[in-house]
Amino acid sequence: MNRASTALRKLAAVTAAALLGVAAAPSAAEATPDPKAPKDFVALHDVDPTIIQEMRYYTAHDFVGERVDGYKKPMCLLTRPAAQALHRAQLGLLKEGYSLKVYDCYRPQRAVDHFVRWAKDLDDQRMKAEFYPRVDKTRLFADGYIAEKSGHSRGSTLDLTVVKLPAQPTRPYVPGEKLTPCYGPKEERFPDNSLDMGTGFDCFDTLAHTDDPRIKGVQRANRDLLRDALGAQGFVNLPEEWWHYTYKPELFPDTYFDFPISRRSLTGR
Repeated sequence: MNRASTALRKLAAVTAAALLGVAAAPSAAEATPDPKAPKDFVALHDVDPTIIQEMRYYTAHDFVGERVDGYKKPMCLLTRPAAQALHRAQLGLLKEGYSLKVYDCYRPQRAVDHFVRWAKDLDDQRMKAEFYPRVDKTRLFADGYIAEKSGHSRGSTLDLTVVKLPAQPTRPYVPGEKLTPCYGPKEERFPDNSLDMGTGFDCFDTLAHTDDPRIKGVQRANRDLLRDALGAQGFVNLPEEWWHYTYKPELFPDTYFDFPISRRSLTGR
């Protein structure tokens, strides 16, 4: 056997070994499986199936303009105490002919990271006309609309509203459709089957502050209805957002979780 043949055989052996190594190596998904939720988390639907769920970040109708990272299913996950307290609030509202409707519940850290990346991309203004028409995108961090951590990731915070029963269907958002300001009159805003709270959900505007003095009459009564129903069950409102509530005391006050939103996150724990 000449030297050329020997060299070729050695090269073939090395190549084959390298290929076997690649085939045997686990993929990134296999090496780092998604984390699971602690046993203290539940699907809201399992606790109270009557609460309406319109999970906005699973859709393109949000301030980012696309489905947000981590939202694998359109479902509300919460710590069990928060879900049970929400159920009690729902029982009271049902007696008055109303229902709660949740827009967002537990939010994985990867979703918050998505928000941060979006906020830093100043060229992406596709949803400005609806969600932040009066706010310059360069101000989103300074004004507190976007942050690198969110209480939602601790599992006891949620965004929600009130709907008059029987609930009317809300038409789906069509990507690319003409947008209208979230603070405009209800008949001019994107249609929502909820009570008129004075602004739409996720409106980056001071008019969304729960006790803004410009909110009067029916809109004020509707915000108070939501706050009274939740406050009676231990939820505390964030003053800057009429839709934002946290159940106290929080089960995980210092932990920011990152498991994705799906039924699978609740299994195999």
